[in-house]
Amino acid sequence: MRSLLAAAAISFAFTLILSPVFFRLFRKWGWGQVIRTDGEGFNAPKHETKRGTLTMGGVIFIAGTVVGYVAGTYAGGNPPTLSGWLVVWSMLGFGTVGFIDDYMKVKMQHYAGLSGWRKIVGQILVMVPFGVVALNFPNRYDLTPSSGYISFIRDIDVLSFMALGPVLGWLLYLAWISLLGTGFSNSVNLTDGLDGLAAGAGISVVGAYSIIAFWQFNQACVGAGTSPDNLAACYQVRDPLDLAIVSAAFVGALAGFLWWNAPKAKIFMGDVGSMAIGGVITAMAILTRTELLGVLIAGLFVMSSGSVILQRLYFKITRGKRLFLMSPIHHHFELRGWHESTIVVRFWIIAGLFAITGVGMLYIEWLARV
Repeated sequence: MRSLLAAAAISFAFTLILSPVFFRLFRKWGWGQVIRTDGEGFNAPKHETKRGTLTMGGVIFIAGTVVGYVAGTYAGGNPPTLSGWLVVWSMLGFGTVGFIDDYMKVKMQHYAGLSGWRKIVGQILVMVPFGVVALNFPNRYDLTPSSGYISFIRDIDVLSFMALGPVLGWLLYLAWISLLGTGFSNSVNLTDGLDGLAAGAGISVVGAYSIIAFWQFNQACVGAGTSPDNLAACYQVRDPLDLAIVSAAFVGALAGFLWWNAPKAKIFMGDVGSMAIGGVITAMAILTRTELLGVLIAGLFVMSSGSVILQRLYFKITRGKRLFLMSPIHHHFELRGWHESTIVVRFWIIAGLFAITGVGMLYIEWLARV
């Protein structure tokens, strides 16, 4: 518990106190936001006043997370584990793809950075080594960071990739986690359109995963959290305490960043930040073995990407009609006349409800096994 609290506090202090130092550097380097004003070709929300606002702020909370995680683990006598480093890898890898996209936009002063397919290729290149490492290197209890199963609240026994043979099993496993990575990261990226929206929602989602990982630590089948009376309900998860610590560090870093990102934002997180959030969610879902539950926990982000998919399908089916005034859905409410702060706060509430529901489902499933 001491490591968890220390990690969250240190990362929070890092982003809250040191952000102005980063602001000066970003101004010197010319990292100002490029605004797209054409939307879907009509009546896009007028965000022109945000042009030039500092961007790529995700660099700040990524750095804060790494500092808080490393300092917190050693301060509490719980050195980093392979599982924790995999979360950091996913955060840094996806953040790097976003950084390249942001840098291209800033350099060319145009909203078009990396093409969609190039982003996806970059995300896959992050997930493949993640998957290879996560399914190897067992600890002394013969637990690897991830498993070769599709999981909901636990691994689903009948959905084993390796039952299809080692070659096909590995290919499907890597395809599955790559789908999760691209899905979660691009969903967060689509949600990042209003001041503080993605950061606040990210705190709820990753915070829920910190709670889940800490609960799994207390109910682990092996190690310090072993509960002999509840073996039917225990969790076969490797390094759950470290997963709770690294996710708590990320929540602390996001909370400190939100101080500067809340309306009216002094800095935007950029794709480097939104994709890093997606990377952390992906890693936590895989390593806590709650992949499908993650779709519910991250429900607000899924809702945003789902609104884009529905908009495009409806547009094609009806040959030109639109289901929403604009997608992602938060822009629909902007065009309906909702104030930006109203949308952000209400969407934070929705994100929190999704996250609480996911944690509640995990707890109810545990109760049913006790």
